[in-house]
Amino acid sequence: MLPFYFFAAIVIWLGILSLRGGMRFAAYVRSEISQPLADFTPHVSVFAPCRGLDSGLEQNLAALFHQDYPNYEIIFVTDRADDPALALIRELIEHHDRISTKIIIAGPATDSGQKVHNLRVAVSQSDVRSEVFVFVDTDARPQSGWLRALVAPLADAKIGAASGYRWFIPVAGGLASHLRSVWNASIASALGAGREKNFCWGGSTAIRRPTFAELQIAERWRGTVSDDFTLTHALHGANLPIHFVPACLAPALDSCTLRELLEFTNRQLKITRVYAPHLWKPVLIGSLLFCLVFFGGAALVVARAMNHDSTAIPLLLLLIIYLLGTLKAHIRMKALLSVMPAYATELRRGWIFHLVLWPFTSALYLWNALVAAASRRIKWRGITYELKSPTEAVIIARD
Repeated sequence: MLPFYFFAAIVIWLGILSLRGGMRFAAYVRSEISQPLADFTPHVSVFAPCRGLDSGLEQNLAALFHQDYPNYEIIFVTDRADDPALALIRELIEHHDRISTKIIIAGPATDSGQKVHNLRVAVSQSDVRSEVFVFVDTDARPQSGWLRALVAPLADAKIGAASGYRWFIPVAGGLASHLRSVWNASIASALGAGREKNFCWGGSTAIRRPTFAELQIAERWRGTVSDDFTLTHALHGANLPIHFVPACLAPALDSCTLRELLEFTNRQLKITRVYAPHLWKPVLIGSLLFCLVFFGGAALVVARAMNHDSTAIPLLLLLIIYLLGTLKAHIRMKALLSVMPAYATELRRGWIFHLVLWPFTSALYLWNALVAAASRRIKWRGITYELKSPTEAVIIARD
């Protein structure tokens, strides 16, 4: 029992630190959304790499045309002229002709990830008037104030980039969909006031064009699969801070199967292991420790109960651990309501899953970390890659 008590004390202490982090996240969100936006609206190029027909793609892309922003162009880029998304994109362009748009066919990638290849081609064809580059993913549905809020922090020339993050909102029932949302939420709440620790998310990032050029991002992308990790490393290396914009937490309205959940979460940890091993190791160790204490402790309680031994202290420790995580989830969800009032109904519907499922995300993280330790092969948008190193990705197969 003594080893269990010892490790349970460590997990409780980590839980307290995590709860403090959740409180800081909520406080940061409240502070940011209460501040007026800087009057900074330069001409912007928004890059939207596409491949295939995502669930809700029409609504996601339509949101890009309805931004409360005066001067911007949207550049849609895909790898092939027969991509089924192009018919939808052309239809949207016809109905929103006031917005400047371009469609670029980048061709198949040979020495990098397809998304990175598409972006490298697209940035070279942006409007010369654009002072800011903005990158967005087509599985996110930006709110109308997204672009203005994302660009505004760059009024301070000392800011390297501004970034939001995704928030999964299941559009239908299903345990896998809710588990993915809870799994992803823990990453979102790691962002905040610590600009030196923040990271860029490729689905919602803005960077000044001169900064992009000075850091040679297009060249750094060569040979990589992860556009956002590479951009983050470049900014950190140049000591340029990354400003997290809570108003740019982008809803991703979708559902997934268990297979899709595992494919997505495994891919994220495999990419993390290759591009940021200093983050992968704590995930492996932390999730292993939690699972041993929480789920091992539950098994210990059952065993002691069957032997008619006292279970009071182990149960109390497990309850403390559970309540710490549940309280953090509750605080995080309250903060989200202030950012996404338009999705209040959907968020409240999924609230109970965030309160109940969070311990199981640790088990999922442990599985993801172990899979990442055994393999560097990922499948992304129908293309299979072998991640040889942060600067070398080999294309194995295409669907």
